[in-house]
Amino acid sequence: MTKIRSGVSAARRNAESLLDQTMRRDSTLKHEQQREYEAMVLKTAKLRELRLAKEAADKEREAASAPDERPSKARRPKPRRSKQT
Repeated sequence: MTKIRSGVSAARRNAESLLDQTMRRDSTLKHEQQREYEAMVLKTAKLRELRLAKEAADKEREAASAPDERPSKARRPKPRRSKQT
């Protein structure tokens, strides 16, 4: 019976070892994914901030370049009539 018990305990040790390795791998993967997500969020926030700053600068430059001019109303082209035969 000692062989059976030692076989069971060896199998149990192997199973626990594999489980432990799998859990560590999963933990590492989740940690890595979390870091990548946080980096993406920071990058998106930085790009949004830069875009908003650029849009504000463009509006400011546009207002400074033509302060007295009013935007002209664009004329609509007259519709072309087809020739009647």
